[in-house]
Amino acid sequence: MRKLMISIFAILLSSCITPAFAASTATVRDVVTALEKSYSGANDIQASFIQRATIAAVKREEKGAGELLIKKGAGNAMFRFDYTKPRQSIISNGKTVWYYLPENRQVMVMSTSSLFAGGNAIAMSYLTGLGNISRDFSAQFVGNGRDKNGNYVIALTPKRSNPSVAKLELTVSASIVNSFMAGRTPKSSFPIIASVLYDNMGNRTMIEYSNIRVNSGISSSKFSFRPPAGVEVIKR
Repeated sequence: MRKLMISIFAILLSSCITPAFAASTATVRDVVTALEKSYSGANDIQASFIQRATIAAVKREEKGAGELLIKKGAGNAMFRFDYTKPRQSIISNGKTVWYYLPENRQVMVMSTSSLFAGGNAIAMSYLTGLGNISRDFSAQFVGNGRDKNGNYVIALTPKRSNPSVAKLELTVSASIVNSFMAGRTPKSSFPIIASVLYDNMGNRTMIEYSNIRVNSGISSSKFSFRPPAGVEVIKR
């Protein structure tokens, strides 16, 4: 479950768009505000992802890939992560979470509230739009604040001690930030090009995304799960 938790939070707090060189220099506050405003209108997100997780205790890197669906709601969020490597699915309708392992013919079932208990709600809060970066995190630039493509790189540290999130590093699209600074309202998007999550155990998870689609009208039926015949149901 520990590795699962790391993977989920990394995914919930990650997405991307095509990078662009910045035409002007922004402050950390500019970057955070542009990120919040552009994401506020994103009601659903669909993307392919590649994940690399480094487990500190055994000094091993684990790789994963698949597709995710996220749909925001009033007070909760629905999500679905279908991994093709390794084969597994994590699905939630906002109240119940199903963790399906087809090769083991097992599905673990738990409430969303229990999954995000113990400080983990900070990730869900931002995802659903009920939280915001400026309220929940302290932000600063990483290094000179830019990556090799001119995009902004910021480090976010939770303002309250959190067992699941020690630090987040986000690479934010310079084109979205520039649009905000020019006085244009950023289009609805989730404009994070890359994210790196560090937890308090020293584990590190990086997520890269492609084929991003925002507000495509994802059906709520995608976020429910009925165990196939012969699959063992384990309630937690």
